[in-house]
Amino acid sequence: MLLWVSLLILAPVGGQFASEIKSVISLHPPWTTLFQGETVTLTCKAFQFNAPQKRKWYRWYLPGEIQSETTENTYEARESGGYKCQAQDSHSSDRVDLLFTAASLILQAPSDVFEADSVVLRCQAKANVILNNMTLYKNGKVLQVLDKTSDFHIYQASMKDNGDYHCSGFKDTHLVSSNKIKIVVQELFPSPVLKASSTQPTEGNTVTLTCETQLSLQRPESQLLFRFVKTSMWSEWKISPEFQFSPIRRENSGSYWCEARRLNSLVQKQSQELQIQVQEIVRDVRIHSHPEFVFEGQELVLICSVNGVPRPITVSWYKKQPSLWKDRELQTSSKTEFKVPVVQSSDAGEYYCIARNGRFSLESNLVIISVKVPVSQPVLTLRPPGTWTLVRDKISLQCEVQRGSLPIWYQFFHEDVLLMKTKSTSERKMSHRLSLTENHFGKYYCTADNGLGPQRSEAVIPVSKPVLTFSSPGTRTFVGDKMSLQCEVQRGSLPIWYQFFHEDDLLKKREAISWITESYSFSLIAEHSGNYYCTADNGFGPQRSESISLSVTVPVSQPVLTLSPPGTWTLVGNEVRLQCEVQRGSSPIWYQFFHEDVLLTRIEATSWRTRSYSFSVTAEHSGNYYCTADNGFGPQSSETINLSVIVPVSRPVLTLRPPRDQAVVGDVVELHCEVQRGSPPILYQFYHEDVTLGSSSSASGGGASFNLILKTEHSGNYFCEANNGQGVQRSYTVSLSVRVPVSRPVLTLRTARAQVVVGDILELRCEAQRGSTPILYWFYHNNITLETSTSHSGQGVSLNLSLTADHSGTYSCEADNGLGPQRSEAVTLSVMGLTGSKNSLIATSVTGGLLSMMAIAAVALLFYCWLLRKAGGKPTVDSSRNPSAPDPQESTYHNVPGWIELQPVYSNVNPNRGEVVYSEVWSVKKENKLTAASEPEPFKNTDSCVIYSQVKGASTTASKPQFLDPLTPHR
Repeated sequence: MLLWVSLLILAPVGGQFASEIKSVISLHPPWTTLFQGETVTLTCKAFQFNAPQKRKWYRWYLPGEIQSETTENTYEARESGGYKCQAQDSHSSDRVDLLFTAASLILQAPSDVFEADSVVLRCQAKANVILNNMTLYKNGKVLQVLDKTSDFHIYQASMKDNGDYHCSGFKDTHLVSSNKIKIVVQELFPSPVLKASSTQPTEGNTVTLTCETQLSLQRPESQLLFRFVKTSMWSEWKISPEFQFSPIRRENSGSYWCEARRLNSLVQKQSQELQIQVQEIVRDVRIHSHPEFVFEGQELVLICSVNGVPRPITVSWYKKQPSLWKDRELQTSSKTEFKVPVVQSSDAGEYYCIARNGRFSLESNLVIISVKVPVSQPVLTLRPPGTWTLVRDKISLQCEVQRGSLPIWYQFFHEDVLLMKTKSTSERKMSHRLSLTENHFGKYYCTADNGLGPQRSEAVIPVSKPVLTFSSPGTRTFVGDKMSLQCEVQRGSLPIWYQFFHEDDLLKKREAISWITESYSFSLIAEHSGNYYCTADNGFGPQRSESISLSVTVPVSQPVLTLSPPGTWTLVGNEVRLQCEVQRGSSPIWYQFFHEDVLLTRIEATSWRTRSYSFSVTAEHSGNYYCTADNGFGPQSSETINLSVIVPVSRPVLTLRPPRDQAVVGDVVELHCEVQRGSPPILYQFYHEDVTLGSSSSASGGGASFNLILKTEHSGNYFCEANNGQGVQRSYTVSLSVRVPVSRPVLTLRTARAQVVVGDILELRCEAQRGSTPILYWFYHNNITLETSTSHSGQGVSLNLSLTADHSGTYSCEADNGLGPQRSEAVTLSVMGLTGSKNSLIATSVTGGLLSMMAIAAVALLFYCWLLRKAGGKPTVDSSRNPSAPDPQESTYHNVPGWIELQPVYSNVNPNRGEVVYSEVWSVKKENKLTAASEPEPFKNTDSCVIYSQVKGASTTASKPQFLDPLTPHR
C-alpha cells in the first residue's frame, strides 16, 4: 500500500471535463404544471468551469419563438408553452414546457430529476375544490393513497422510479383525474473511462492515469471526486482526475480501474479495468549444461551466459533445495563455468546461477540435470478413489521407485498373471486401473526396469470392505443406554488399523494384529444421534463400511430467538423475520412466537430445529418478543428480545407567535416547529429565506421553539425542517411582515420667491424617512387640521395652498401608520400683503439697509456657485449639525434682491431630535419660468447654494436669520 501511495503523484489538473457553456433554467416554484392565474419565476444561469461569469444580458425565447432581451436573469411566466433562455457567451438552455391549466386537479413535479435527488410529487386540487380519496398512480397502478398530505416523496431517485404518474380524487361520486407526468431519472454523470498515457511502458518512465467523465450540464454546480484502484490497493478521494507513476516499476503492472463519485452524495460509478504491463529493461542471464545427458561417473560442465550486465561481474552457482527454505550455494567466482568432475546420482537436480556487478543482481533460468542410474526396488500401493471393494468398482494400482533414470518400464501382476505393461518418461511412478470382479482379490506385485535390470516389489493383499454392526438390535435408543460398535473385514493382510466415525468425527482408532474384527463401546448422550461408519486399513489404503443411522431421543434445549435483519431497531414498513432455533431436541418440535405474552403463531417442525415467522412492521410492533419450543418433554422459553420501531418524522408544522396582532420591529417572535409523528430524538432547524437561523433538538417530542428579536430585514418567508435520522421533512412556508413605526416627519415649505406675498402658491411637503406603508399624513396650521393624505409607496405627500394674509403662522405635520403618530417640528411663515401698511414701510426701510449689506455677500455667493458649476465641483454638504451654533434669536424671513433669479425652499430639520432646529432657505437655479411651481429638491440639486439659514431653539422664540459664509455649507 505504501509503494502504491508513493508512486501516485497528484497532478495539478482540474476536476471535470467541461465541453461547453450552457444556460440552465430553474423554476420557483419548481413545478411545470400550474393553475391558470398562477405565476412561476424562471431564473437563467450560465456556468463555466475556471472562468468568470458574464451576465450582461439575457435573451428569452418565449412561446411562439418570441424573443425578449433583458439585463435581468429572471422572467415571470403566466402562459403555457415552451421557454428557453440564453445568457451572454453561452449556448441556449434546454426547453422547459410549462402548462397553465383550468383543470380541477393537477399533478406537479420538477422539470428535471437526477440520480439521488429528493423529489416531491404534489397532487394539487384547485382552490375551493374539495376532493376525497386522493390516490397517486404509477404506470396505471396505485402507488400510494394520499389521505393526509398531497405530497409524495422519492428520497433517493433511481432508474426504478422512471414511469408515467398521475393522481385522482372523488368530487362527491364523480372521479376527477389529473394530468399525466413522465418521470425520467437522468444520470448525474456517465461511468468514467480510465485512460493511460501508455499501457506497456518501459520500467523507469512516467505514466499518467486519467479518469474521464463529465457532470450533467443541468447540474454544473456539483463536484466530482476521483480515486484510482488496483486489486487490494486504492488511492484517496481527490478532486483531480489524474494520477502519475513517476517512475513506474515492474511491480506496478496489473489491472487498474478508477471510481468517481459526487461530493456529499451516494452516487458512485466505476470504470472498466485497464491492464498495464511494465516492460523490463532487457538484461539476460541463462544457464546450460554440457553434456546435455550425463551418467554416473562422467564430468559435468555448467555454463552461465550473461548479457546486458556491465562488467566486472561475479557469478554464484546454486542448487535448489525444494524441502528447505534456502538453496545451497555451490561456488562464487568471476568464472562463468562450474564443473562436477565425477557425477553421482545425488548430483541430479535443478541448477541456476546469479550474476552481480554491484548495481544489478540477475538470476538465470533453471537447468535440470538428470543422472542415469538403475531403478531401485519398486513399491506397490493401492490408491482407491473411494469405496472400491464392491464388484465392478474401480481400483488403482500404483508402482513407484525412489530412484532410477527415465524412461522406466512398469509391469503389473495379479497372482503371477500380467495385467499391464507401460512406459513412464516423466515420472518414477505409474498407475493401473481395473474393474473389480470376485476373482480379483488376492496377491498383487509390480516390476520396474530402465534397461539396467528389472526390480520386483513386495506382494500385497488389500483388506476387503469392512462391515459395521450395533450391539443393540434396534435403531431407536435413549440417553444413557450402552452401545457397542463392531467393525469386521473378510480378508486382508495383518496388522489392520480400525477407525470408528460419527458424522465424520473420529471416535476411536485401534490396531488388530491377530483378529480381523474390533469393537468400541460407549454410553449414549443426546449428541450421539446420527450416522456411524468404520474404516479398515492394512497400509495400502483404508476401506470404508456402509453407514448406519442411530437416533437418540432427547428433550429440546432452550431455544434462541434471533431477528433478521439483525439489530434492536427497525423502520415502519420493513419486513422483520423472527427465527426460533434449538441446538438439540428430537423431532417433531412445536414452536410458538409471542409479543408481550400475546401468541403470534404456532408452527410444527418435523425435520429442522428452527422455524421462522415474518411480518411487516407497524408502530405497534415495538416491545418484547420471545419464543418457546416443545417436543413433548415440556416447553422451553427463549430469552426476551426488545424491538424498537422507528417512525420517520411527518411534515412539521411551523407556527409564528408574535406578542401582538402585527409584528413590529423590536418585538420578540417565537417560531415553534412540531411534527405530528416521528420517533425522538428529533432535530429541528429554522430557516428564513433559505438562510439557517438556528436548530434545536427534542429528545421526547413536543416540538422545539426559536425566539427572534425582529428587525426590518426579518420580513419574508419562514420554514422549518425536522429530522430524526430517517429523512428530512420540511414545513410549509409561513410569511411574516415586520412593520416599522414611522420616524419623525420633516415638513418642507416651498415657494417661488424668498419672501412670500398674498397670492403665491405654497407647497407643504411632509415626509417620514422610515416606516411601514400605508402612512397617513396630517397637515396643521396653527394646530388646526388643514388636510389628511395617505401614502402607499413610502414617499411623502404634498399640499398646495394659495396664500392669503391669514396663512401667516406656524405649520406642522403628523405621520402615523397605526403604530403611533409622530409630529414634525413647527415652521413659521410670514405672508406679506400686496400693498404695505405703515408697519410694512418701516420694515421695508429697516430691511432695505440689511439687503444692501446682503448684496455684497450675494454677489460673492453667486460668483462662488458659478465657479463651482464651471469646474464641475459640488459644495461639500456636512450631514451633521454643529452643536456650537449661534445663540437662538428672533426668526424672520427676508426677500432676496429681485435681480437674483432664485427659487427659495423652506424646510426645518431636526436630525437628532435635539433642542436645536435648523430652518433653511435654499436657492435653486431657475431653468424655466413656466416650471417655477415644480418640486425643487434642495438636498440633491447640485446647482443649489444656501442663501441664509435660521437657527431656533425648540422651546424658544425663533431667532433672526443668520447669513452664511458661502464657503461654509449648512443644513
